[in-house]
Amino acid sequence: MFEAVEELVAEHADLEKKLADPSVHADQAGARRLNKRYAELTPIVTTYRSWKQTGDDIGAARELAADDPDFAAEVKDLEQQREELTEKLRLLLVPRDPSDDKDVILEIKAGAGGDESALFAGDLLRMYLRYAERVGWKTEIIDATESELGGYKDVQVAVKARGQIEPGQGVWARLKYEGGVHRVQRVPATESQGRIHTSAAGVLVTPEAEEVDVEINANDLRIDVYRSSGPGGQSVNTTDSAVRITHLPTGVVASCQNEKSQLQNKEQAMRILRSRLLAMAQEEAEKEAADARRSQVRTVDRSEKIRTYNFPENRISDHRVGFKAYNLDQVLDGDLAAVIQACVDADAAAKLAAA
Repeated sequence: MFEAVEELVAEHADLEKKLADPSVHADQAGARRLNKRYAELTPIVTTYRSWKQTGDDIGAARELAADDPDFAAEVKDLEQQREELTEKLRLLLVPRDPSDDKDVILEIKAGAGGDESALFAGDLLRMYLRYAERVGWKTEIIDATESELGGYKDVQVAVKARGQIEPGQGVWARLKYEGGVHRVQRVPATESQGRIHTSAAGVLVTPEAEEVDVEINANDLRIDVYRSSGPGGQSVNTTDSAVRITHLPTGVVASCQNEKSQLQNKEQAMRILRSRLLAMAQEEAEKEAADARRSQVRTVDRSEKIRTYNFPENRISDHRVGFKAYNLDQVLDGDLAAVIQACVDADAAAKLAAA
């Protein structure tokens, strides 16, 4: 069933050898990539080895049970362990979202419902801040527009993990399911007749943009040299020391003529080119994040709800996965783990079915 895992075991062993080589760590970016991949594979390899060992143990226990019935109970326990390890390994082999380890920018926007919606946005903010505190994440309010009654018309929060992140436990891995329209049903503080009102707030979650490493292929460059112009020293205007570098795939051009030698001008032009390509890559990454942001909430409309918070019944319902619980007061105090886990499990089941 898990024959393909042997390839991952071999890759894990190869990474272990490479990481033990001190020369690999001279390239810090490369070493980080190797470490990240090694960390991703370690739980798979560890679980697979336990799964195989349990299979061997079951075979041995069955042989002993043939002679001594007292070993029959041990066979049953081992079979249960193997079943649990099989399911765990299946989940570990589900294709991972490459952004799962990233930090996020979370935005909450008041929608339909006026002042009551802004108050609900404030409740959602408190819920996420409390949840982040429970799991040990750092939070920073980047920007906020408060309403007159103490809620928020719009608030943006940076949520960052601390220390080493276990696979599947990153900020984006857990909070990406929060994007969408959240609906509340309750008697508002602004209601004098005691009637239940329905309002909504939108939650937008995007992975925080990182600096993108720029790799430049020498075959993608056209390098032209020409005579410097303008005032200068002995070399300027007399030799072809100026350098113009064109990155052919993008058309980005960088040039330098200020240095005395062609080599120095080439180095400076390459620095400029790298920075310009980096800026382009970051703009593209931010555009993709913005597209993902827009897809989460087209409009803050009650009809597009993903979750309902019903105060009279103390009920929270996630309409995407059929989750329902009657501990709304605890959820709003940051006990969000079960709600998020229901979304994680449903997503994993869908990916397993597709695979």
